[in-house]
Amino acid sequence: MDSPIRVAVAGAAGRMGQTVCKAVQAAPDMELTGRADPALNAPLAAVLDDADVLVDFTVPTSAVANAREAVAAGVHVVIGTTGFDPHELDDLSHAEGNIFIAPNFAIGAVLMMEFATQAAKHMAKAEIIELHHDRKVDAPSGTAARTAALMAAASPSGATPPIHSVRLPGLVAHQEVILGDVGQTLTIRHDSTDRESFMPGVLLAIRKVQSLTESPTVGLEKLL
Repeated sequence: MDSPIRVAVAGAAGRMGQTVCKAVQAAPDMELTGRADPALNAPLAAVLDDADVLVDFTVPTSAVANAREAVAAGVHVVIGTTGFDPHELDDLSHAEGNIFIAPNFAIGAVLMMEFATQAAKHMAKAEIIELHHDRKVDAPSGTAARTAALMAAASPSGATPPIHSVRLPGLVAHQEVILGDVGQTLTIRHDSTDRESFMPGVLLAIRKVQSLTESPTVGLEKLL
């Protein structure tokens, strides 16, 4: 039997971090070897020696530095933190560790972005409404920003859809793409009502990041 993938989690005290830790512990091919978080008095350096893969769900100001520290130690990185420019890590393309970044790990959200990109080729205009819990620190969300970029690249006009951000208690992660043309509208919506929706994508990324042929790689669709 192959050795389990040794996984450390940065941001382990946060809501997403706690959910990731539980998912890793439940996965038969993984072992949770470390939890890094200022709230736990556990620095990142303390968990890297025992890890094959670091999963980062921290904050934008920490994610880039964490990735640099991890790959310098030869540890692969899966980043779910949003609010930073992934191109900040382009200079690490030849590092010992691979980097995978996803603005959203829910399979349904990936499909929503794919469907919206296809629709953008045929509908005149579009706008995006993204809705998240009131503790989310970045706006617009990484999912909305990536959706808008994909749609702009696909649209004949090249126009980037405007994004409207909503932050309210009671929400988790939701996005609507509304497209309009003469006499008609099309709405594509995805709702994550529980953070468990992200875990299959996170575990997939943990399993795939070590074998990436291009690093950094952005977008869960690259692994499906």
